Amino acid sequence: MKYRNLGKSGLKVPLLSLGTGTFGGTNEFFQRWGQTDVKEASRLIDICIERGVNFFDTANVYSQGASEEILGKAIKGKREKTIISTKGSFEMGKGINNKGSSRSHIIQACEDSLKRLNTDYIDLYFIHGFDGNTPIEETLRTLNTLVLSGKVRYIGCSNFASWQLMKSLSVSEQHNLEKYIIYQGYYSLIGRDYEQELMPLLKDQEMGLMVWSPLGWGRLTGKIKRNQPISEGRIKSGGDIGSPPVENEFLYNVIDVLDSISNETGKSIPQIAINWLTQNRTVSNIVIGARNEIQLLDNLNAIEWTLTTKQMNDLNEVSKQALIYPHWVGER
Repeated sequence: MKYRNLGKSGLKVPLLSLGTGTFGGTNEFFQRWGQTDVKEASRLIDICIERGVNFFDTANVYSQGASEEILGKAIKGKREKTIISTKGSFEMGKGINNKGSSRSHIIQACEDSLKRLNTDYIDLYFIHGFDGNTPIEETLRTLNTLVLSGKVRYIGCSNFASWQLMKSLSVSEQHNLEKYIIYQGYYSLIGRDYEQELMPLLKDQEMGLMVWSPLGWGRLTGKIKRNQPISEGRIKSGGDIGSPPVENEFLYNVIDVLDSISNETGKSIPQIAINWLTQNRTVSNIVIGARNEIQLLDNLNAIEWTLTTKQMNDLNEVSKQALIYPHWVGER
């Protein structure tokens, strides 16, 4: 397994981590992703650890806590071998303060996550989304307190706009508070928005990217091909609800090139899509998902080889997206 530093920190993490959005499936939305129970989760985690993948990513909102509970049970007796990340800020109850990034909610959310995970500390704690109703300094001081208490070791943020991230980093620097060292965001061959605003910012601030949904909400699993019916899987079960729209012709053009490279290399379409991401040096980690052992093993085999320059160029060209303003100004 290849390892990279988590952003600018000294923490070494495997290039791949296992996402646990499929663990639980106790509500309608997450049922579409998967319904992995403790026994199945334990097997997937054992396979990961055997292959050098000791990093597991979850969130309190995944199946309203069930994912954290299953992960906590599955890593029992293995906690010292693992790196755990979880997230808070999204709604976890009907109470008016049961959401957001206030001191009240984040402290409660972190304490609840610690209990569900059955651990004394969280290696990496994310603010899951930006809260415009809470002062940034309040959120960062709360996270700083959690780090000083030993309950959290590193902090990150997810789904922030570039200005929200930069302002947060500035507030941390101004008040000598813990900084976000990693950004968790969507990035795939069919979703390259990250490259225009966030990537230059992460480079400048020496942060890293932790990629979620590297297979484009299940569209790059190899189950979708031009002029073929969609086979069983996340997309067919409705697991792409809430995903960004992708034009069919663009998607099929990308898949055509992936399919061609698959025939050249003998690698699967998901392996090629993940390998493409590893060539971007701002990427610290890629969160992979798996409903079963077969999917997991296929994804784990995505990184011990490298795409050729021509293959990278072909993928870059077919997946190119139009620049947003003001990036197109002056372009020829």
